[in-house]
Amino acid sequence: MVTQYISKAKFDEKEFLWKELETLSHTFKKNLRRVFVNLDFGSTSKKDSLMEAVDFLKENITKKRSLSGIKAYNFPQTFITRKSRRYIIEKKKVKVKGSPRKVMEIKPDRYEFLIYSQLRECLESGDIYVQDSTQFQSFESDLVDDERWINKEQLIQDLNLPFLSRPIEETLMELEDEFETLLVEVNQRIKDGTNKGIKITATKENIKWSFPYKKTEDKTNHPLFGRLPQIEIRELLDFVDSQCGFMNAFTHILGRYIKNESEDNAIVGSVIALATNKGILKMSESSDLTYQVLFSAMKNYLRLETLREANDRISNSLFQLPVFKSFNIKEDTIHSSSDGQKFETQINTINARYSPKYFGLKKGVTSYTMVANNVPVNAKIIGTNEHESHFVFDIVYNNTSDIRSDRHAVDTHGTNNVNFLVLHAFGYEFTPRYRDLNSKTKTIYGFKGIKEYEELLLKPTRKVNEKLIKKEWPNIQRILVSLGLKSTTQSVIIGKLSSYARKNRTKRAMWELDNIFRSIYLLKYIDDMLLRQNVQRALNRSESYHQLRRAIPHEHSGKFRLYTEEEQQVFSECSRLTANAIIFYNSYLLNKLISHMEEKKRFDIVKRIKKVSPIAWQHINLHGRYEFTIQINPPNIDSMIGTLEEFLTD
Repeated sequence: MVTQYISKAKFDEKEFLWKELETLSHTFKKNLRRVFVNLDFGSTSKKDSLMEAVDFLKENITKKRSLSGIKAYNFPQTFITRKSRRYIIEKKKVKVKGSPRKVMEIKPDRYEFLIYSQLRECLESGDIYVQDSTQFQSFESDLVDDERWINKEQLIQDLNLPFLSRPIEETLMELEDEFETLLVEVNQRIKDGTNKGIKITATKENIKWSFPYKKTEDKTNHPLFGRLPQIEIRELLDFVDSQCGFMNAFTHILGRYIKNESEDNAIVGSVIALATNKGILKMSESSDLTYQVLFSAMKNYLRLETLREANDRISNSLFQLPVFKSFNIKEDTIHSSSDGQKFETQINTINARYSPKYFGLKKGVTSYTMVANNVPVNAKIIGTNEHESHFVFDIVYNNTSDIRSDRHAVDTHGTNNVNFLVLHAFGYEFTPRYRDLNSKTKTIYGFKGIKEYEELLLKPTRKVNEKLIKKEWPNIQRILVSLGLKSTTQSVIIGKLSSYARKNRTKRAMWELDNIFRSIYLLKYIDDMLLRQNVQRALNRSESYHQLRRAIPHEHSGKFRLYTEEEQQVFSECSRLTANAIIFYNSYLLNKLISHMEEKKRFDIVKRIKKVSPIAWQHINLHGRYEFTIQINPPNIDSMIGTLEEFLTD
């Protein structure tokens, strides 16, 4: 009976929410007012009712006037939606000269919060902007200015973008031919049972698609490396430096200063201290270097630019090893992938965010890394609240190593409404993994009317708006060229373009063009089991790297104990440098072993070795006491090769 009564009782959830917000009014005023009055908001519309309310609120806050003392008719009210009016504006009966009259009253705390709430929505949609902001400045500010755009043909040529230099009419004709041919072939292979890698459960009203995912090779910590003698991480870094010269990347912050051997030892010590999450103080207690020596090396030499160059030197040297090509998933094709890894923060930095799934009630950040042929070629720390798909182009295009990707895989978090188009424009093949194929098959776009596809099992659900694409093509060209030229704001531009809140014709045209590329890829993805396996394998390599990356900062449970985003980036680069060195060391041994077995014409064993992943660390000692000032003997590579040969031939 009680349940029935409660279910029938009328309860206004919105009124309850507004009442709760009123109780929090002191808190949001204290935190938002100072920021609000100091930001210079602008609007894309000349007549913006919200901007009128913003100016009104700013004026009264600045002059320290209480909103409760202002008559209702003086409040700008046009921006208040019909659904919100009943919660913001109250009609009261009062007696005026003895007769009752209805008078409107504004609830000031609710009114103020409504302005903040709508302001946030408009900032995210791009209708309102803050010109001095990075993320919320006007979209036009992210684009190439008019003066430079006069020479657009030269800009496109300089960026080497053939896709943008061709007439869009020709491109659309080619895409239509490719799509229509694929659509017929894929449906035929499904109908005649040739495509055995896909399962279809069909009824008269609904069709469900599914295919199994099988675990592929590239497992971490291959037993082969378990036969090797333990090597200290300090010894390993010294050996890798002898092969790559990555220590030369660490230049003094003053530039003119020439470092000596003792400073190299201190640099290595500070890199290991940050990479393992020990910290400088604990490293000084567990090594033969003092705190001051380590601290000076860290401050003078460990900067983002020096660490990234050091990482590139290791990656480039690994790229030159003949064994690198054996890591190709497809012959003569480097299939990279990118994925995020969550790390909890002990200190509330500006980019730390809640993520109950990973941190419970704590906060953390995401280390977003691009892995190509097992090598972590680029990485970036982002907030857990930021969508990973906004950084896919950024991390691929701004990879400064010699390892250039042909195909790039992501999971669901790496997909949005423009990444197919953007990566294609810059010469990359975008290959996301789709687990929920049922929903994706309902987003295929065709070039003909929907009725012309009725007889097909797999068919488009919408027609491409070619007219819109052709009309907006010059604006699309400008946006894509701007992406190529403005590396500092790429993730912001992608975020704005892929946002559902932002509405304009150019964005819709880009979505239409992106849908064409996605539809073609979906057909290939459904039809080609090898493609699906290759995408999965590329993503497995990211997961393997994450295991190594997690094992390196073993101290303090791997939690970030840093105060700024820049310090987090430096910490991350130190860990990536250590991981890169481990992968190089393993690849170097595999390369030597392959050469040795080829000399003995044991090609059967060579074939087995080429399937071994270089991501392994059971033979690397990351713990214990560190000795940096003593002379180190290089590892006996020949002895190791002999040990591995015995293991493989047993």
